[in-house]
Parts: sequence; structure tokens; C-alpha cells
Amino acid sequence: MSEARISTLAGMPTLFVMAAMPEYGPQLRKRIQPAIVGVGPVEAALETGLALRLAQEAGTMPGLVVCLGSAGSRTLPQGEIYQASSVSWRDMDASPLGFDKGRTPFADHLVETPLETPLPGVPSARLSTGSDVVTGSRYLSIDADMVDMESFAVMRACQRFGVPMVALRGISDGAADLRRYEDWTRLLDALDERLAIAVDTLAVVLAGGWRPAPIAAEATGG
Repeated sequence: MSEARISTLAGMPTLFVMAAMPEYGPQLRKRIQPAIVGVGPVEAALETGLALRLAQEAGTMPGLVVCLGSAGSRTLPQGEIYQASSVSWRDMDASPLGFDKGRTPFADHLVETPLETPLPGVPSARLSTGSDVVTGSRYLSIDADMVDMESFAVMRACQRFGVPMVALRGISDGAADLRRYEDWTRLLDALDERLAIAVDTLAVVLAGGWRPAPIAAEATGG
């Protein structure tokens, strides 16, 4: 990523973040120019952190980061849009050393970090981030309503730079086992349209005076 792509949404400097180009459809293209940060927690943390650092150096820090794209769920309706009410990291497990599962040792994040859900009429759900594509019985071991591979990493970059975040996810898969690439992409066009409407709704909410709050954390320790 060579530059921080800061947009203005209803007067709010906003950084939109997406994982991959297949999720960035024609309706979103009419509205936003996101930073495409890559798939998985490592790429997302690296590229979001870089985008925010570049914005900081340029004096153009956003007042809000919006992380949006697809997610999987075994229980939520396929093709629907959700606001993430919280995000956790399913890969982190230092419990043999006495740390809570999902918490990075000596870091300042909660096991499950609350996120703001400002959009009226858009349901909320708990989100789990990890480095694996979840399918089949793997869902049974995850304590969340939906799964993705980037939002927790984006949230940590936002925490580091003191920038609020909203996460919007459309359910692309999960009702049936994933067997091929097209099992993920078949609903992306529909999700593009619904995510675009959610962006429009966010603009209305911001125009109405809503201002996002910093992301919750806790003191570093064991």
C-alpha cells in the first residue's frame, strides 16, 4: 500500500478497509475507495497499521475506520448484513501458561472487544477473526456468530493509533461446507449491494451527529 486512502463520509474523515478485490463490487465502487489490505490477520494488521501511519505523517488521520466485507456463519442467514458488536481472535491460545484463551500475553486487548453498532435496522452479531477458512464442524468450536480473517487485526491497528472502528460483514457462506472457490464468491454481488446501502446508512447516521468512541482495552498484564 503506497498511500492512506482517506475518504470523507458526511464530513467525517474515514478509512475504509477491505480484504480482497472480489469483495469490492460495482455498488461499493460508486461510493468508496478502500484500502485493500490482504487476506488474513497478518496482512490486515500490517497494511492497516501502515495506512494509519501514513495518514498520521500526512496530518490526515481518519476519525473512523470502517472494516467491511464478507464473513461466514453456520447460523446467520446467508446474504444478510451485520454489524459486529464485538470481535475476538480465535487463533490465540496461551492457556497452557495461564492466560485466557483468545488473549495475547502481556498485550492490552480484551478477549472479546466490544465495537459500536450505530446503524438502525442493521442487526448485530459477535465476530471471530482467525487465519483459517472455517467450514463444516469447525464452527462448533468457535464462540461467535460469524467468522472472518481480518477484523480483529484491523481493530488492533485502530487501537494502536486511537482511531474508532465499525465492522460491517455480509454472510457469504457457512450454511453448507465449502468445497470450491465459487462457494465463497456466489453471494458477493448481493453483499456488495447491501454493504453499499449500509455505507449510505452510516453516512446518514454521521450526518445526524453520531460520533464514534475509542475502542475499549484493558491494562497490560497476565
